[in-house]
Amino acid sequence: MPLTIRRAEPDDEPRVVALWRACDLVVAYNDPGADFRFAQAGACSAVLVGEDGAGRLRGSVMVGHDGHRGWLYYVAADPEARGAGVGRRMVAAGEAWLRDRGVAKVQLLVRETNTRVVAFYERLGFEVAPRTLMAKWLIPPP
Repeated sequence: MPLTIRRAEPDDEPRVVALWRACDLVVAYNDPGADFRFAQAGACSAVLVGEDGAGRLRGSVMVGHDGHRGWLYYVAADPEARGAGVGRRMVAAGEAWLRDRGVAKVQLLVRETNTRVVAFYERLGFEVAPRTLMAKWLIPPP
């Protein structure tokens, strides 16, 4: 499938959020629209989208970094286009965005409710890294 990858524009937000919802990437305590706008406004983050030849949104990745480690979020492939390499190309685009900024390492988190994607990421060279993840809510979830 031909895919044009570009940085998302503000008016892409509704389509991107709809894709994230279709891919079950949204949880109750995250506002995906706010996440989109926050990433778009940052100097160290972006949302990249992939469109097919007809202009249909087929994939996305939110990418950001802290100057040392890069992160991929909301990696999405349109369920109707699964198996066509969209997810692989969105991950590659996120990695290239980080590499262009001199970021040497990329990481991502997989929710325990989404472990079916682990094999996909392993095929792309990711490995499970034993770590202790600690978190603290600064603003309680709704």
